[in-house]
Amino acid sequence: MPNDFGSIKQIIDASFPRFFRFFAVHSLHQEGRVLVSETQTTIVGFAKLIDFQVGSGKYGCILWVAVSPLFRRKGIARSLVKTGTERLKQDGAKAVFASVQRRNVASLAVFGKEDFRKMGFLDLWRLFGWRVFRFYSNIWFAPREIVLMHD
Repeated sequence: MPNDFGSIKQIIDASFPRFFRFFAVHSLHQEGRVLVSETQTTIVGFAKLIDFQVGSGKYGCILWVAVSPLFRRKGIARSLVKTGTERLKQDGAKAVFASVQRRNVASLAVFGKEDFRKMGFLDLWRLFGWRVFRFYSNIWFAPREIVLMHD
């Protein structure tokens, strides 16, 4: 990953508003895994995966997904989401979550094609009860985002 950091940072800079860039870069140095998509020797996309516990349940989250502008609309983001979901579930996640900005139509479409569904606060409350606030913290939930779940 140290050798890939520069390439991933370029994708982050081209993909996220300034506010989110800081958090995306910071997350690369936190626990979890980074999936990359490559064409020959160039990294063209990445996804950050984390697992976490809420109560006795193990869950996963696709924290960030981004693709270089030159390689968008080629199925790379969808492949990263599919592979990330499969890996998190293979590692024992009961469900996989993501949070997406409400206006990010492209991301919402990618997750939707991989059978993620929107989860409102009451849906999450039914799953986690008072632990829902810990859940929001675990997935780095930000204002104006929608929580998505794949179970």
